[in-house]
Order: sequence, then structure tokens, then C-alpha cells
Amino acid sequence: MSRTVYVNGDYLPEAEARISVFDRGFLFADGIYEVSSVLDGRLVDNAAHLMRMRRSLSELNMRAPLGDADIVAVQQELIARNALTEGVVYLQITRGAADRDFAFPADAEPSLVMFTQARAIVDNPAARRGIAVISVPDIRWQRRDIKTVGLLASSMAKQAALDAGADDAWMVENGLVTEGSSNNAYIVTTGGVLVTRHLSNEILHGITRAAVLRLSHEEQIPVEERAFSLEEAYAASEALITSASSFVMPVVSIDGHSIGTGEPGPVSRKLRALYIDTARKHAT
Repeated sequence: MSRTVYVNGDYLPEAEARISVFDRGFLFADGIYEVSSVLDGRLVDNAAHLMRMRRSLSELNMRAPLGDADIVAVQQELIARNALTEGVVYLQITRGAADRDFAFPADAEPSLVMFTQARAIVDNPAARRGIAVISVPDIRWQRRDIKTVGLLASSMAKQAALDAGADDAWMVENGLVTEGSSNNAYIVTTGGVLVTRHLSNEILHGITRAAVLRLSHEEQIPVEERAFSLEEAYAASEALITSASSFVMPVVSIDGHSIGTGEPGPVSRKLRALYIDTARKHAT
């Protein structure tokens, strides 16, 4: 069956959804997006995603076409119309349609597109076996804290991993890991410390990252927010990634180096279980 999607005020079958060829998201990647996960038909960490959406819009001097309450209403309507129990709701706002010009148009109406994707997040076989990643140079722009739709470099990194027989890629800049192709990256040292890069313009301020660090503090898992090298990652006892669409995912191989025992470790498994439990309790 065809999904129902939302385009600028209308609920449409996906085959009938259209945007203008002059939309600046299409022409300039002049837009932002968010992805909220859905468990048991309810949104996970959605308020935090909308808060980050507002920050991204502000950083790009872009206005939203709807208020937060109206956006939530559309999200929930799409979940209902598509009978979505588990998966994600994708939201994209662009500056709108205007004749092609690098300067921001003064009077364009922002465009809002939303759709759902059904996927198994909790019972994901990759979480049981762990994933393999490779390292690639980080060739992205310098404002990675803004969640823009300009994702070609990330797509290239992901494809390089698949071409190499791996699952994902970690991006490296000046010898240090920044983040994954669409996720935040972590290691667990042999001393049991969870390490992930500190917040700055160099990485996305992950919503799942914030929740996992909060859970780590509650569970008295030591945390260090700092950059780490590939060599440190190779020698780690565990590695993992976090994102809205994968929650907590163990990494068992980096560039062909087996991490720890080569299987998902106790910290990764614990944080994944805690996050799923918390998400289910607080989803809206």
C-alpha cells in the first residue's frame, strides 16, 4: 500500500507528492531536517528533536512554516494514517521556492515535507552481532552542528563502507574521529570510560547522544567528552554509535581491527537496553 505523506498542508499518496523545481532545498540544499523515531506508535525524544530543529532554522535565518504543536499534530496524523508502530518520521523544511539566485529570497514561503518509514529498530539483527565500520576522511563543511539536507559527503562515506564490505564509516579529521556517516561515535576504554567527541561545530549535537550520556551518568559509567584517534579506537575494549534510527549500536570492527572480543560488549548492551526501556516509558 502507498504511504500517505505531507507536503505543504496536504496529505497525499506518496506517488502524488510534488515540490517545485525551484525549491531551494532541491537547488541549493538550503534546508534542514529531523528524524524522530517511533516505538509502539509513539514519538521518542520528539521535543528535543523539535528544539534542535528550531536551532538549525535560527542558524540559517530560516523560518518554520508551522509551530511545534502543529508539527506534532502532523507527525501523529501520519503515524495514524500509515498505521506505523515502529520506525521513523522524517521532517524537512526548506527556505521555499524562488527563481534561482544564490542570495536568500526575501518573500519565499518555507516548504514543509514529512513522511514515515517503517523499520525494525528494537529487534535489529545488527544490534545482536554488532557492525563493522571503516574510516574515511571527513570532507564535510564546517557547520556540522546544523542538521542540513546537504548530505552528499555523508552519503559518499556510507557508500564507501558498503563497497568495502562494511556497514558504516567513521569520518576522520586531523587524525581524530569526528562522527559516523549519520551517527555519533564512541569508544569504551580498557578502563571502562565511555568516550565521545565534545560538542562543537564539528559534530551534530545528537539527541540520542544526549540521552545516552544522561543514562551513563545515572548508571555511574564514567564519561569523557573529547576527541579520540583511530589508534585509540583500535585498542578500545568496545565501540558504538548512537542515532535516532538505530538507538545504540555496537561496533565490533574498525578498519578490519577487531574491537575488544569482536562481539557486542557489556557497556553497549547495557546502554542499548536502558535506552529502549526509557524510550518506551517516555514516548509521546
